[in-house]
This record gives sequence, C-alpha cells and structure tokens, in this order.
Amino acid sequence: MNFFMRNPYLTSYFPLLSIIMFSLALSLRTEIELVSMLKNAGIYDGMLEFFSDTGIKLSLLALLMVVYFMVFAALKLIADTINEVSLLLFSGDHEGESLKLIRKGSVIYFVGGIAALASFFSFIGIGAILLLATMVYFIYFVYKISPNLTFAGVFGTVFFQVILWSTLVLGVVYLAVKVYNSLIASLPL
Repeated sequence: MNFFMRNPYLTSYFPLLSIIMFSLALSLRTEIELVSMLKNAGIYDGMLEFFSDTGIKLSLLALLMVVYFMVFAALKLIADTINEVSLLLFSGDHEGESLKLIRKGSVIYFVGGIAALASFFSFIGIGAILLLATMVYFIYFVYKISPNLTFAGVFGTVFFQVILWSTLVLGVVYLAVKVYNSLIASLPL
C-alpha cells in the first residue's frame, strides 16, 4: 500500500482521463442538441433510412468525442507550454523542482472531469466546472511555485499567464465573430 502512496507516476494518467471526461461530457450534451436539431429540420428521418437510431447516435458521439478530445489536448499542450515558459522567465529554479510540485495539480482537473460528467445536461454547467477547475488549478500553480519566485516573479508569472490566455481567447472569439458575420452577410435574404 505504501508503494501506491509514494509512486509519482500513479497520477500520470489523470490529464488523459480528465480530457476524456470533459470531452465525453461535452460530446453527450452536443449530441443531444444535434439530434434535436436534425429532427426539427427533418433530416433525422432521412438518416434513419441508412443507419439505425443507435448507429446515428454512436457515430455522432464518436465524431464529437474526437473533435473535443483534439481541442482539449491542444489546450493542454498550450497550457503546459505557457506554464513552463513562465517558469523559465520568472523562476529561480534551475533543477525543475517546480515542475514536480505542480504535477499533482492534475487531480483538480480529474475531479472537475468527474463533476462535468455528472452535469452533462448543461453546457453552462460543464463550462462553469471547467472554468472553476482552471481557476483552482491556477491558484494551486501559483501557490506551489511561489517559494521559488520573488514577489516580482510571482507578479510576472500571473501577468504573463493572464495576458497570454486573454490574447488567445479574445483572438479566437474575434475570429469566430468575423466568420459568423461573413456567413450571415453572404446569405441571400
């Protein structure tokens, strides 16, 4: 039993499981909405001529799972890179001890993934859980690395992370709005 408590690799699969759980929760919710939209548009009945009801739902779920999995995996890669660059720029730790300290933070997203699965009936609930898990992880991250940072280093790390994530999110929102507006403008009225 002591082996499991000391093994640093015991929680190494938590990021993967977290991504799978958040992806599954969003996929289930999106699939419910998509099937409803297809039924309202009258397309679903035509699809039933080629696939069974279960086949359509499983195909949609698998496709959505892959899409959400890729999005969350990319976000994790970006987050890890931003975390390590902020440690490179602002930390006095040259041995990598800070990275070892923050690895246990994956439990936060694991618990968030379980909660997201429990609330898959609401996009807002899943989004709120993801946002809460991210905020708790960020506080955990800053708390764990703060012994290796000066006050200016802590301020620089927080500022660096907030600026990069804000720029990324606002850039994606801006592009989405531009594409949406161009699609609406191109529709014949």
